Amino acid sequence: MVIIGIAGGTGSGKTTVVTKIAKNLPEENVTILPQDAYYKDNSKLSFEERKKINYDHPDSIDFDLLLNHIQCLKDGKTINQPTYSYITHSRSDDYKVVHPKEILIIEGILVFCNEELRNHCEIKIFVHTDADERLIRRIKRDINERGRDINEVLSRYEKTLKPMHNQFIEPTMKYADMIVPVGGDNKVAIDVLVSMIKEKIGK
Repeated sequence: MVIIGIAGGTGSGKTTVVTKIAKNLPEENVTILPQDAYYKDNSKLSFEERKKINYDHPDSIDFDLLLNHIQCLKDGKTINQPTYSYITHSRSDDYKVVHPKEILIIEGILVFCNEELRNHCEIKIFVHTDADERLIRRIKRDINERGRDINEVLSRYEKTLKPMHNQFIEPTMKYADMIVPVGGDNKVAIDVLVSMIKEKIGK
């Protein structure tokens, strides 16, 4: 199994990069694990308490479960990937059955913050996009897809997203084997990555 880690700031275009890489590889060979599915289960807290959690801090991620699932997939076992709701700020009762495949892509802003997780990744990619562009994308996504209002998005950006990006996410760029500027719009970088992955599979 070839494991690929893709990190970068919120709104940087990570998901687009993942989608374009996957489209250029045989669908039956690719499994994608989103880090966001592995937020800790805070269902015992009230909704107001869950809203106050800093979801851009490494402590918000259940890395133990994520690492356990990665190892299971490496061992050829099927996993039940949790499902997280951005509306309720909690893990739902639903889950996604994920089967082991030749290529495993792990994507999320905090993927490279965990040393053990980094060590699993044979290819580490950091998607780097201008801060203003990332903010614009985050505003559009949170309003259209996650039921937020503009004041809530801007407040969260100022209080948590920006400082957490500077403290935890941006510094992990040093671990990347490849930095992809302007996200999924970088066709050359996508082509190079696909070629690298195909070469790894061939070996």
